[in-house]
Amino acid sequence: TANTPSVISISWGGAEKHWTAQAMQAMDQAFQEAALVGVTVLCASGDNGSDDAVGDGLAHADFPASSPHVVACGGTQLVASVSSITDERTWNDGAQGGSSGGGISDVFDLPAYQAGAGVPRSVNPGRRVGRGVPDVAGDASPVSGYEVRVDGRQMVIGGTSAVAPLLAALVAQLNEQLKKPVGFLNPLLYAAPSSVFRDITAGGNGAYAATPGWDACTGLGRPDGVALLADLKAPH
Repeated sequence: TANTPSVISISWGGAEKHWTAQAMQAMDQAFQEAALVGVTVLCASGDNGSDDAVGDGLAHADFPASSPHVVACGGTQLVASVSSITDERTWNDGAQGGSSGGGISDVFDLPAYQAGAGVPRSVNPGRRVGRGVPDVAGDASPVSGYEVRVDGRQMVIGGTSAVAPLLAALVAQLNEQLKKPVGFLNPLLYAAPSSVFRDITAGGNGAYAATPGWDACTGLGRPDGVALLADLKAPH
């Protein structure tokens, strides 16, 4: 109540199999409580592709991004020519360079807001239907990443750990323009027209490929902030 925060950005996580059920349940409960008081939570989807650095030959979603009560943030790579962006594709710099985390949750069921999004079954044995990760994406490749200064040195960093705060900043600006917090954003994102997103249809993250519409690499795509604001302002 002192500072009335409206956005939380989380840039850490791990494969669901490395968490206890109790820990995931407790954190998901906190995310539900955040949604009830109008706080939007955004989480990085991971930097190790569909494998999520487990190495057992299966696909794994990253938690807390796999919670259905957070906005899971995947990664893209920008392709530029001189001073203009010419293309955007799934971030995948190979095993050593990292790639966008994403997949189907082994823990959380498919949420209602994803019912019409075309989320596929898991590629794992049993072909489970579950929460699809990520929801949206942004530039995450160190090749086209963010110039920062650390200990007096300039460097360029990337990762979905950068996408979560990037999109959290967008949410903060949306809240400022709307004069109120957007709160639990996921149902609004999935109800928005496709024109609100730049659909990423090139590349893959291992077990999953980028396709038209929602996919387990970049979700709905990279949001267009101006278009998203217009949609949120429009009567529904």
